[in-house]
Amino acid sequence: MAILGNDDLQAIKGLIEVTIDEAIEEKLVTKNDIGLLPTKDEFFTKMDEVMGELKTIREEQALQSQHLSDHDDRIEKIEDHLGISSN
Repeated sequence: MAILGNDDLQAIKGLIEVTIDEAIEEKLVTKNDIGLLPTKDEFFTKMDEVMGELKTIREEQALQSQHLSDHDDRIEKIEDHLGISSN
């Protein structure tokens, strides 16, 4: 088994320090990062807007679906009356 010398231990220590520094830079949130985040009030205000738009879209989708169904029914009646096959 090889015995590590002082130079080897210093090299390992340097490698560990570099690795730890990189991990800290990549994963920790700094005060500067927090400053970029919205406040709770800003977040909830924006979420209210988004949810309002989502509700509107869902209501419009239901309305469009009903119109489509009405048109399909009307087309079927016309096709039956004219004896046209819808295949």
